[in-house]
Amino acid sequence: MRKYIIVLSTILLGLSSCKKDFLDVSSDSKYEGDYVFGNKEEIGRALNSIYASLMSNDTYGNAYFSTFALNSDVEFTAFSNEVASINGEEFRAFDGAQHSVSAQRFWNKQYEGIERANIFIEGIQSSPAFSTRDMDLTQQLGEAKVLRAMFYHDLVVMYGDVPFNTQPSMKLGSSFVIPITDRNEILTFLIEDLKSASPGMKYAAALDYGVERVSKEFCQGMIARMALTRGGYSLYPEGVNGTMKRMPDYKTYYQTAMQYADSVISSGTHSLNKSYRDVFIDESNYIVSNADDPIFEIPFLKRSTSNVGYVTGPAVSSVEGVTNHPWGPSNGGMRLNAFYHYSFDREDLRKDYTVGMWNYDAVGVPQVLTDYSMYNNKWSKLWATQSNALGNNSSGGTGINLPYMRYADILLMYAEAVNEVEEGLGGPNGVKAINAFKQVRKRAFKTADHSMKVDGYTNTVASSKESFFNAIVDERKWEFGGENIRWKDLVRWNLYSKVVYDSFMEYYIVASMAGGDYMTGSEKYQDLPVNKFYKREPNTGNRSDYPNTTLPVIRFHNPWEAVLHPGAGWETATLYAWYNEETSMPRNQILYSFRGYIKGGPAANWESLDRNNLPPVRYILPLPNSAIQMSNGTYKNQYGYN
Repeated sequence: MRKYIIVLSTILLGLSSCKKDFLDVSSDSKYEGDYVFGNKEEIGRALNSIYASLMSNDTYGNAYFSTFALNSDVEFTAFSNEVASINGEEFRAFDGAQHSVSAQRFWNKQYEGIERANIFIEGIQSSPAFSTRDMDLTQQLGEAKVLRAMFYHDLVVMYGDVPFNTQPSMKLGSSFVIPITDRNEILTFLIEDLKSASPGMKYAAALDYGVERVSKEFCQGMIARMALTRGGYSLYPEGVNGTMKRMPDYKTYYQTAMQYADSVISSGTHSLNKSYRDVFIDESNYIVSNADDPIFEIPFLKRSTSNVGYVTGPAVSSVEGVTNHPWGPSNGGMRLNAFYHYSFDREDLRKDYTVGMWNYDAVGVPQVLTDYSMYNNKWSKLWATQSNALGNNSSGGTGINLPYMRYADILLMYAEAVNEVEEGLGGPNGVKAINAFKQVRKRAFKTADHSMKVDGYTNTVASSKESFFNAIVDERKWEFGGENIRWKDLVRWNLYSKVVYDSFMEYYIVASMAGGDYMTGSEKYQDLPVNKFYKREPNTGNRSDYPNTTLPVIRFHNPWEAVLHPGAGWETATLYAWYNEETSMPRNQILYSFRGYIKGGPAANWESLDRNNLPPVRYILPLPNSAIQMSNGTYKNQYGYN
């Protein structure tokens, strides 16, 4: 009975934290030898080691939602160099390389989590303590399987076909090079694996630490997410630039997504009762809600892990790393497309919370952002109450949880899947799909606006399969801004190329207008508020006005359209000054922020691209050099990486 030894070198259960953190890992766990779990306590501690693999800044603590937030019409990072950096890190501009340290570290950490999960799954199933009648143990087995599926799913989305193995590496003998497996085979296996695990799992409300643990709802939600990935488009290494395609059996997987998203909805265990902004403000204050929007939050440790709230939210400057307030400096580098907020309905409550337009200087004075992007305000250290603030010299390690999956995602996945499976909304599940879509819209608008903005709008877009699909494309854009979901959705819909092309052209046209060049398409931007008028004002102390109730704020005079100067007392900030008079061209940030796909400048290709016949975006990351070297040449990069 003794097969594996699992030496958990320093796993501490931090039960006295000011929030419900159940995990504190101070050094890596090690796996050796041949020992089977003897009791439930050993099993629980070993399971925690898998959760520990979620917490690295190389993955979900930072890189997942920042380094690999590829440019689109939602998330956006400006790049000013005409050629790629030698460090190979510029994936957001589609210009990374296989020697990238970030890509290697992400890869290594994901496979660390997979190895820990494989060992745990083998160990618990071999343990004399295990019984399929023991719901505590089947729940823990399910947690490990879902986490393994999560690690693999994100590898497949980002790298395409990858090495796939579900056994502990010690069982491979001399076969240390795990074969590359087709992404569809991987996803199919994982979907079936979670289908078998789901009946033995508990709902979040029945779990210690709730949505900070993997629940039945998250298991079913992951089945739906993986099924949509499996049924969607993906980039394959065929032809010069690769080919976007989906498998002939794609509708089978939309059917699976519909079924399992419906299971979460029908359970009645989650809702959208909190306001949209309070979901993220509460996360910034270490408040965990087990029956509302979050389905699974990656559980980080305060003052130890997670850069959520440091790279998100407005930038906060400091003097030698110290601020004159208790929140400390922030990077604010995880940004949004400068035109994203114009895509919202003016009355959409998500717009003014998600999109940030000012930052703070070193003495705490707010400054209007006149840049190539906007802040992602979904989380910020500043949204914490003073009692939760981390100190005036704090930086990263915020401990703010990342909501990896939300109930709003479940609702929209269900609506999308029904629309695809039933060829529109006239089938048996059409009404339920419409109601799921409406739930997301209702939270986004005041009650007084529901008749027009929710019911009227939904009735209009539900008139055909195509119009409802387009509405879902938009709704997911507005709902998940700043959560690094957009480019992945665009890939599986095969819309990424057009959106990247249109985003480049939007920037290019507006920048050219500043230089007096009113090219085709300029008319759409004639009413942009190039001059924004604003006042600095004391904080009202009302969190519904601004999540930080202490620092001074900025009030804009109609920031959404061009207006006349409102008179005395208003300052002016000039936006979209993106034209370089010396070169008689748009500035480099306009020319090169999408350069791995489309660019301007001396080597411009934008004029040669046909919007109706675009090549695919090379969104897939390269296999790291270290993996290729360790495989003795078995692994090879494609998609133009070398």
